[in-house]
Amino acid sequence: MSFERIAVLGLGKVGRLAATLLHESGFEVVALDAHAPVVEVPFACRRGDVSDPVVIGELFSGVEAVLSCLPYHLNVGVARAAHLAGIHYFDLTEDVPTTQAILELSKTARGLMAPQCGLAPGFIGIVGSSLADGFDRCRSIRMRVGALPQNPSGLLGYAFNWSPEGVVNEYLNDCEVIEDGVRKLVSPMEWHETIYVDGVKLEAFTTSGGLGTMCETMLGKVENLDYKTMRYPGHMELMNFFFHELLMRERRALAGEILTNAKPPVDDDVVYVHVAAEGTQGGRLHRREFVRAYYPIEIAGAHRTAIAWTTSASVVAVIEMVRDGLLPASGFLHQEHIPLDMFLKTPTGSLFKAGGQSHRI
Repeated sequence: MSFERIAVLGLGKVGRLAATLLHESGFEVVALDAHAPVVEVPFACRRGDVSDPVVIGELFSGVEAVLSCLPYHLNVGVARAAHLAGIHYFDLTEDVPTTQAILELSKTARGLMAPQCGLAPGFIGIVGSSLADGFDRCRSIRMRVGALPQNPSGLLGYAFNWSPEGVVNEYLNDCEVIEDGVRKLVSPMEWHETIYVDGVKLEAFTTSGGLGTMCETMLGKVENLDYKTMRYPGHMELMNFFFHELLMRERRALAGEILTNAKPPVDDDVVYVHVAAEGTQGGRLHRREFVRAYYPIEIAGAHRTAIAWTTSASVVAVIEMVRDGLLPASGFLHQEHIPLDMFLKTPTGSLFKAGGQSHRI
């Protein structure tokens, strides 16, 4: 069922850009945030407490869908309110318990429940499953993403262009994998490897949440499946020291404060994506790869960081597909069930086609 009216909760960099992209795609957008936007925006905005059920209930009575760009711990409450109102729900969470709670809600939902629609999980799962399509037997899907400063400084070589809560979460929570056909949990910040994108040397290691629901979906279909975060060399060792030797794992909020204060966001970032699938087809072993470096671009007359536009464009492309009847209108949406070619043909998904240096500014 087509829809036009959508609420966007949270007007950080990602939320503001997602709302702008939705507006440009023809949606009637109303945004809700605790603060008024600091810059002029082309869509309607309201100030209000996003955790107040009265405020949310009133807002949801006038829309057909909601996109939550809020911290992960607020999403279950928003999803319950969307479920009660019978509207579509979308979010960007990488938090596994949050997704499991939304999965339960989807069993009785009148609208579509679609968490994990960002970059990782989200776009990365769409790419990974598409590479594996067509294999008679798939022996591995390896997915890696790194959101990094283009010009790193210091030993960490990092900048917090993403939510500090989300980063701390993914560095400390256990990680789902499929190894030799067995679904299991492994520790974060392990399984270290060296990887290159466009000649840039990076390291990759396990982090939580990037696979979304893929382990459940792909069990029995792929022998090995894992997700890793990419960073500049040396980062993993230092973060293990910070969280485990200094015991900052026991003080997550403070850890996020310290790290964000030490490594604030930058405008000149880059998002590296490296996905590879291996399998047999017609009795022969093949390897398929999707490797990109995405840079900041200009959208709606403003500079947009790579992490902001790749995350925003991922979820907006999915919302466009639901509006246009290309995806289910109820139940639970698994990102890995979305066809990549169809995703890239959407007005917003097409931003991913030309990635890399051609979009650099």
